[in-house]
Amino acid sequence: MKALVLSGGSGTRLRPITHTSPKQLVPVANKPVLYYVLEDIARAGITDVGIVVGETAYEIQQAVGDGGKFGLDVTYLPQEAPLGLAHAVLIARDYLGDDDFVMYLGDNFVLGGISGLVEEFRAQRPDAHLLLTRVADPRGFGVAEIGPDGRITGLEEKPQQPKSDMALVGIYLFTPVVHEAVRAVTPSWRGELEITHAIQWLIDHPYDVRFSTISGYWKDTGNPQDMLEVNRSVLEGLEPRIEGEVDDASEIVGRVRIDAGARVRGSRIVGPAVIGSGTVITGSYVGPYTSIAENCRIEASEIEFSIVLRDSRLSWIRRVQRSLIGRNVRVTPAPRVPAGTCLILGDDSKVEIPL
Repeated sequence: MKALVLSGGSGTRLRPITHTSPKQLVPVANKPVLYYVLEDIARAGITDVGIVVGETAYEIQQAVGDGGKFGLDVTYLPQEAPLGLAHAVLIARDYLGDDDFVMYLGDNFVLGGISGLVEEFRAQRPDAHLLLTRVADPRGFGVAEIGPDGRITGLEEKPQQPKSDMALVGIYLFTPVVHEAVRAVTPSWRGELEITHAIQWLIDHPYDVRFSTISGYWKDTGNPQDMLEVNRSVLEGLEPRIEGEVDDASEIVGRVRIDAGARVRGSRIVGPAVIGSGTVITGSYVGPYTSIAENCRIEASEIEFSIVLRDSRLSWIRRVQRSLIGRNVRVTPAPRVPAGTCLILGDDSKVEIPL
């Protein structure tokens, strides 16, 4: 069995962070989301992985390499443009051959992994097996309609009037018959080859399409709010470890990981929180559910429920919260006189300024 990991796409909902970094490499608890996906695949006993890449191919390849550090053998599959999930299967045809495979979206996070799902699929081997979960607003997802017999009767992609609240999670298991399905469908109104259309083709012909309802935690980390929620969820299970330097004037409370090379001086860290190597925190407060990456500087500032990427600095800033701060960012106080706000922002930024 092989795995097909989708790591293309432009990540527009995470801009401006994704103007300079692929969305799959934005870190959660100081580790890229894509790493969690690859580790999950390895734990399920799958070793051959094809990664579909687009315009951010170089960054993905630099981060993952040949897959050896995950115990995987990785092959990169270029996709000329993000033309849909079924298109990704189409271009991966030669790589996948006649093997069964799991397709895993590289920006999805599933707490608890897919090992049980893969074992069930291998034992029963339906033509397709989907993961579903109930969501409050299904309009942004592929939506499954379940018949009275408990089987999927229909699928819709991002419907304006959903027929159910059962959304497709970004993990799918297929036998080779799906290759016939993706060749049979045509582009949707979005100009994409939709995997929901291909699965509908399987249902209509009829092939054996089954599903499981996910019971654990799942998030599509496509926007800052969901990224922060995934960070919170991962930090809940953090194993405390102090390898860096903490002076006697500092206080560490709860589950905190301070990596080797980090220094904490005259500060209070309340976990769960993680501090990356080379980061220096001085005279500051770092609150729960905060991940600060490597080589950052936090000086006379307060921050909680946030993600700070590498090489960034906060100096003399009162409480920052619910924030996603990119790489090499400088956050400093503005002069009080003359009154006013000076902003230098990337495309699609969102800023909240107190009145």
